[in-house]
Amino acid sequence: MTLKYYHAEPAANSLKSMIPLIEKGLPYQSIYVDLHKFEQHADWFVAINPEGQVPALDHDGLIVTHTSVINEYLEDVFPDMPLRPRNPAGAARMRHWNKFCDEQVMNYVSMHGWHRMVGIIARKLDSGEFERLMEHIPLPDQRKKWRTARSGFSEADLAHATEKILYAVDRVEEQLAQTAWIAGDDYTLADINFYSYCGMSVERMFPELEIGKRCPRLIAWREKMTARPAVRRALAGEDRTAPGLRTWTGHAR
Repeated sequence: MTLKYYHAEPAANSLKSMIPLIEKGLPYQSIYVDLHKFEQHADWFVAINPEGQVPALDHDGLIVTHTSVINEYLEDVFPDMPLRPRNPAGAARMRHWNKFCDEQVMNYVSMHGWHRMVGIIARKLDSGEFERLMEHIPLPDQRKKWRTARSGFSEADLAHATEKILYAVDRVEEQLAQTAWIAGDDYTLADINFYSYCGMSVERMFPELEIGKRCPRLIAWREKMTARPAVRRALAGEDRTAPGLRTWTGHAR
């Protein structure tokens, strides 16, 4: 059995599927894809994932992409050390929260990150170099996102994204008043999902929101997540992000 995990720095998407690999004790080959060098759009990587996005999992030649799909695949193929409840009701609750994270959290945190981090990278490129980069991005939506990051997202869109993030953290705070973990009394993929996209770094990313005062249960849950050995090991992974941009990758080390 051979597992290869193609990923970038341990944050957001790359972190989200790295943690389950480690939690399950699965040996895997870590292959870093340098986003600053646009390796995700290079021919060698597009041959692995035609969408040109990380992460991607290669299991004995089978390529699995998209983090929620990767994580469910790992549960199906490696059921030991489960991160998905084995009863249908528990699995449904976990999937409900994963859907919430994927649709109501990830894109809005990502918008702020792209505005403040990717925008800096995009604006450093001269017009010719930028257009050559655009030609190598497989997904039309990603090309549009890069162009928007270069010019800057609108204040209205950023304000809306902030509202969605506040709604999300309030939802999680309310849930944590009822259960030990986000999807119930057990640690699941839902916790990993929210932590990777938002819970790990929301205070640092949005200090003006005063999340520590607003959501004390979320902060306690975040500390419990960060203390897990698998999470600590994942966070210590390779990171070639420029130091000045690390706040916006979700961690500062």
